Amino acid sequence: MTLGPLMIDLEGTAVTAEEREMLRHPLVGGVILFTRNYTDPAQLTALVAEIHAARSPPLIVAVDHEGGRVQRFRTGFSALPAPRRIGHEYDADARAGLELARSMGWLMAAELRAHGVDLSFAPCVDIDYGVSFITDRAFHSSPEVVGKLATAYAHGMRDAGMAATAKHFPGHGAVVADSHLTLPVDRRELADLTGDLFPYRRLIANGLPAVMVAHILFPAVEEAPSSLSARWIRDVLRGEMRFQGVVFTDDLSMGGAAAAFGDVVTRATRALSAGCDMLPVCNQRPAVVELLDRLRVEPEPASGLRLVRLHGRGRPSPEDLASRPEWQRAQEWLQRCAAAPALKLDSGC
Repeated sequence: MTLGPLMIDLEGTAVTAEEREMLRHPLVGGVILFTRNYTDPAQLTALVAEIHAARSPPLIVAVDHEGGRVQRFRTGFSALPAPRRIGHEYDADARAGLELARSMGWLMAAELRAHGVDLSFAPCVDIDYGVSFITDRAFHSSPEVVGKLATAYAHGMRDAGMAATAKHFPGHGAVVADSHLTLPVDRRELADLTGDLFPYRRLIANGLPAVMVAHILFPAVEEAPSSLSARWIRDVLRGEMRFQGVVFTDDLSMGGAAAAFGDVVTRATRALSAGCDMLPVCNQRPAVVELLDRLRVEPEPASGLRLVRLHGRGRPSPEDLASRPEWQRAQEWLQRCAAAPALKLDSGC
């Protein structure tokens, strides 16, 4: 059985009988975990193993685990700094900032891989324009710096056996509205989005495995939101930017998606037609049931091949991690990040 295009969620800390049947449905290809699915490391390991055992090839198990305010698992995991903290370190010392980015990418991914989790939806490569709800989830206000730090972070993830997913394409940093609640509108022309697209170009040149597309409307570019737009996904991302990896939508249950284009089946059909490979549908079990009952899609061999490449590589034990030099260095960085970032004051006028 190939992996299907839907990524669904679970209600609790173990798989129920109903959910076990859902995981075996051919339309399902992955599971996204949340804080409600976690109590401790041993429970997480058992839960992920149960999900992986549901079928072959195993379902992709994912989580949002960027660090800062977006870190689903806390107890038993390192408290990762927000990406903005990494940007502050870069401003004080560029070399140190790049080392920190790679170290935190490795630590985040290595700790998740130790429990079997395949994928974390990171890094966030939105540009900090000072207006978006993204705030400290952005590395920096400079597209060039974001590109450098995100690439270092992705390389750290790769070293730990995890594929990176850059988000939120084509860029969430210049809109005020929160796409969890409503559909943001960015009225810039495509030519004005060069800065937002720069980190993606740099990451794609370094073999970026996956991208998550935002629910944002760019009316000067396309009448459909980017997550449902063949113009953005097939023409710009895959065509002009030559991206060959997996394309995720952001959660199809979010307000920005719901406001965009009809019911959940219509949205899913439109997203797949636009070129998306996998569609997370979270926190709305009725929507998942409706999709499993009503969504009709033709198998896409190329998409299935891209998806299986997202499975994590290697599986260190937590004890093995703690003995590694990379772990020791990461813990030193965490202590440094816990302190206020160093400031360099310009003595000039």
